[in-house]
Amino acid sequence: MSRRTTAAAALALLATVATACTVDDTAEDGEPGPDGRVLAALRELPVKDRAPRTGYDRRMFGSPWADVDQNGCDTRDDILARDLRDVKLAEDDCTVESGTLDPDPFTGTVIHFEKGGASEVDIDHLVALSDAWQKGAGGWKPAQRIAFANDPLNLLAVDAGANRAKGDADAAEWLPPHEPHHCTYAAAQVAVKTKYGLWVTQEEKDALSRVLEPCPDTPLPTGGAPTTAPPEFTAPS
Repeated sequence: MSRRTTAAAALALLATVATACTVDDTAEDGEPGPDGRVLAALRELPVKDRAPRTGYDRRMFGSPWADVDQNGCDTRDDILARDLRDVKLAEDDCTVESGTLDPDPFTGTVIHFEKGGASEVDIDHLVALSDAWQKGAGGWKPAQRIAFANDPLNLLAVDAGANRAKGDADAAEWLPPHEPHHCTYAAAQVAVKTKYGLWVTQEEKDALSRVLEPCPDTPLPTGGAPTTAPPEFTAPS
């Protein structure tokens, strides 16, 4: 079995925002069922003011696209292989040479990706690293920040222009231009912030509520990578 086949099999087990997410249909007494679960998770998120950006540096989250899952392929190529269709791999069985983003979740358009060609596809951190830093991640240990930056639950292949327009904005400041993706996008942010214990501002919580209240049956994504990277991965303290 090739490295890419192994990687694809592992990623297929993870709940992602690009495909339907597995949700337990059997709710325990007193707990919300699948309808409304995302809103229940949103209600549980702590609300605080945004902390200062002081000390933030991309390097605090480790080297970009580190092979944290140790499958032999870097995280960027793992996500491209997961999210693109008709993927063509290089001889190393890891590098994605080409594929099609059909459709792009942020714009609803079809984008043909070719490595070395026009920079049209980015891997978005659904909860931006800088936003996470200001809402809890600034106090994390390096291994947790590295895990966060490479967690498939928080990553999505998207249109590069839309991703760069988003920057480090939260849901109160930016939503994808493609409105049909709003519910899935908001649910993914709730899932990531729940998993990592990040907080939201009141404005952000209000914005997420406005998006999710009309679609309470949106699945709450689960899974992804462990919240701590292996000890051999380090970042500045």
